[in-house]
Formats: sequence, structure tokens, C-alpha cells
Amino acid sequence: MKFDFTRRSFLRTTALGSAALALGTAAKGQPAKLPRKPNLLIFLPDQQRPDTIACYGGPTNYAPNLSKFATQSTVFHQVYVTHPVCTSSRSSLMTGTWPHENHCTQNWAELDPKFLCFPELMSDRDYRCAYMGKWHLGDELNMQHGFSEWVSIMDEFHKTFNKVRDPNAISDYSKFLFEKGLKPAGQQQRFFGKKFITKLPIELGRPKFLEIKACDFLERHKNDPFVLFVMFLEPHPPYSGPLNEEHPLTEKDLDPAANHIFGADMPLRYRMRQQWDAERFGKSTHDYLKVKQRYLGLVTQVDRSIGAILEKLETLGLADNTIVIHTSDHGDMMGAHRLFEKCVMFEEAVRVPYLVRMPNQRRTASISQPISHIDLVPTFLDLLGQKPHEQCVGKSRVPLLRGESMPPQTVFIEWAPDFYGKNPKAHGLGTPEEIKRAANETTRTAITPEGWKICLRDVDKNELYNLRADPREMQNLYGRTNQKEMIAKLTGEIHQWQGRAGDTIKV
Repeated sequence: MKFDFTRRSFLRTTALGSAALALGTAAKGQPAKLPRKPNLLIFLPDQQRPDTIACYGGPTNYAPNLSKFATQSTVFHQVYVTHPVCTSSRSSLMTGTWPHENHCTQNWAELDPKFLCFPELMSDRDYRCAYMGKWHLGDELNMQHGFSEWVSIMDEFHKTFNKVRDPNAISDYSKFLFEKGLKPAGQQQRFFGKKFITKLPIELGRPKFLEIKACDFLERHKNDPFVLFVMFLEPHPPYSGPLNEEHPLTEKDLDPAANHIFGADMPLRYRMRQQWDAERFGKSTHDYLKVKQRYLGLVTQVDRSIGAILEKLETLGLADNTIVIHTSDHGDMMGAHRLFEKCVMFEEAVRVPYLVRMPNQRRTASISQPISHIDLVPTFLDLLGQKPHEQCVGKSRVPLLRGESMPPQTVFIEWAPDFYGKNPKAHGLGTPEEIKRAANETTRTAITPEGWKICLRDVDKNELYNLRADPREMQNLYGRTNQKEMIAKLTGEIHQWQGRAGDTIKV
């Protein structure tokens, strides 16, 4: 279905992204002003599931501002990250390359400067490019990769990255708290710890801080073309904040797959994860619901700040000249299959929201075919009228936003061993050698437009699901003899993709 904005406003917006455009002469012979180039505003919460937003089946009250925003946006219903962990996913979001290519295959990895980030991939230097929030690709505190403004919120990575120029430097957020008269809990501590921050009121929280900084940026650059990334930490753990009691939950709010205990047909690492997560988050229905309640409170906290930033766009008259994007770096299991957080290939961890509002868009559109985050950077460049960059391995999905069709394609997802594999422990699931081996497995996943999903591993058991018949992934079909042809077909697709992508892992 085609919409009004796709034919007029969309074409006008993308055309204005080119500096080569010029207008004709005005009626009275005076040169007409060149219309403004479109702005780009990108919101990225950390670990937000799609079903926290109404358009993906969630209640409106969890994220009322995003739920309203979706009614004026193109809603992509089946969008997948390249790798279900923060650093790796963000490396693709900023560079348009696969994690195995840019070497950010684990949390805490530092992005090599030779890989260009979005501002460096743009050919139009008129844009003011700002990055605000969690970076997680190296030095958090200092401006880099072509950005002209940088607002930091993370202090915990001092020990991880040794290239911070000033060893005594602190984040902009810590400076903000000091200016408000606060002091860290420990006398010798230079910055504010995670637990301390979770106990702060909304007006002193990280989302509000980013809201203030983003609104200030919009005010200062209301007459300039801009690209603004606003990257929230929440609803990432420690799953606690000022709205912990905002959403009372009952047993009906428990994830439908919460009581799924893995059998011997499932990967050993996943069975180990069920043990580990029970130790960290509890085993009872009450435990699960309390974690989910706090998680949803963080979702709402971020949503309020997103709403305030969107309102600022309206107040400044920028809404009809700004492309606004909302997505997440990965999801959260939140009790599904008795798991929490990410690092697994289940839909709850790898599927994310993706909303795109074009200038002058007034109603919703819907895209159902699978889309990969590897395509986001090429799409962003195209939206601003920029030429494709040879570094990007994905493709622009702008034709879908115009209401045109594109052939649906299989999407691919990676997993490389992360921190869970450093000191693995499990009770009664295998020998120490088997446990260590499984904890360090590597996975390659393919999801087809027809709803088939295969997960192939180098040293652990494989999985096969029919997502249309089994959307909760309760039935691993990999060992079924009647699925041999499908397994061979999907295995071939993964191997072909690996060949194209230069991925040498044997699965």
C-alpha cells in the first residue's frame, strides 16, 4: 500500500539531502531560498523488546509516547540485530559492517578506527553530527569518529579501555550530578556507581539528563541540518529505577514460555544459562514478575524522555523536516524460556522494534518482511540523499519506506563467545570439559521470509524452528527426520552467506 507521504514528502525529503539541488527563480525574479536539508534523529534504548510498544502487541501504558509515535511511522515488524550483545550490535549500527568483520565480537571490544562510523560515511559536511549516551565501542568520554558534539553518560569502563586521555576524567553525566550537589557513595570514588544511580529521582536520572542535552542541541541547531543519536542505557540491567512500582503485574503478565525447561535436544549452553539465570534472578513466578515490573518501569522512564524530545521538535517547528528513527541494540528474554537479558538466539533477544517517521507523515504503514540491522546505515545514508559507501555490506531499504516492494530475503545473525564463557559452571549438566566447550560455542543463524529459523553451532547442538507454527520456539525440529531437506537448504544458505561475508567459522 502506498501513502501520501511516500510520493510527495518522501521524495522531497530525500531530494533535499543532495547539495547539488537548486530551486528555480522566484516569480518576481528573485532567487528562491534553497529548502532545508532533512535532519535525522535516532533513538536507541539498550535492550528494549518490541512488545513494550503497542504496535507490537504491548499495552499502550508501557511506552505511551512511542505508541503514539508509531501511529505516524512505518512499523517494521520483523527486524533483527546482527549479534545479540551490546558492543557487537552497536558496531554494525555505526559502521554498516558485520561484527566478525570489524572484530567487535564480544562486549568490551574497542572499534578499530579504520572502520568509519556514520558521520565519516557521509559526504555532506554541512551536517552537525552529535552523539549522546552509551557508546560501548571504546573510549566513552572523548569525542571521536567524525562527531562534532559528544555527551557521555558511562564511567564504568575506565578499567576496560586504557586510551582515555585523562585518567581522572569523568562522564558528562557525573559532572551533571556533581553540579546538582550529589556525592558518590564511596569516599574515594570519582564517579557515581550503577546502584547509586538507580535510586535517584527521575529528574536526576540518565534519561532526563539525555533529554536535557538533546533538547539543548535542537535549540542551538534549529537552523542547521543535523544528525543526532540519543543512546539510552535503560532498560538495561540493573533493572531498577524510580518507576519500579509503576506497572503492577499479575500472573497473566508472565511470559507464555516462562515455564519451558530445556531438554537434552537443546544446546548445553542454553541449559547452563537456565541454571545461571535462576541463581541471578530467582526461580519463582514472583521473582520473574518483579524483574519484569522493574524492567517496564525503565521502559517508561526512557519513553517519557523520548516524548519530551519529540515535543521539542514540534515546538521548534522541526518535526516536518526531521526523519525520526527508533530501534534497540537487542532485546531481552525477560523470563521467556526461564532466561533473562540477551546472548541467545531466541526471538525475544534478537528481534527489536524499528520505527521510522518521515517528515509530514501522518499515519502508520506496516512492513512485515524480515529486515536486518546490517541495512540500517545504508538506509540512513539514502534517507539523507547521501551516496552508498563501499564499507557498508547491507542495502538501503528506502524503497520499502516509499511504499514500493523489495524481494524479501533471509536475514543472518552471529554469536561469538562472550563473558559467559570465561568461568563456566553448571551442576549436573556435563563434565567440566563439556561445560567449558559449550560455554565457548559459536552460532550462525538464518531466518527466512517463510518463517523458518535455523541455528548452527560449531561445538553444540543445533536448532530448527518453524516460527509461523511455533512462534515461541518451544519445539526444536532439528532432529526430526522429516526436516532433512529444510535443514540442508538452510545450512546451504548460511554457508553461502559466510562465503559472501568472509566469515570463516565452521558450523
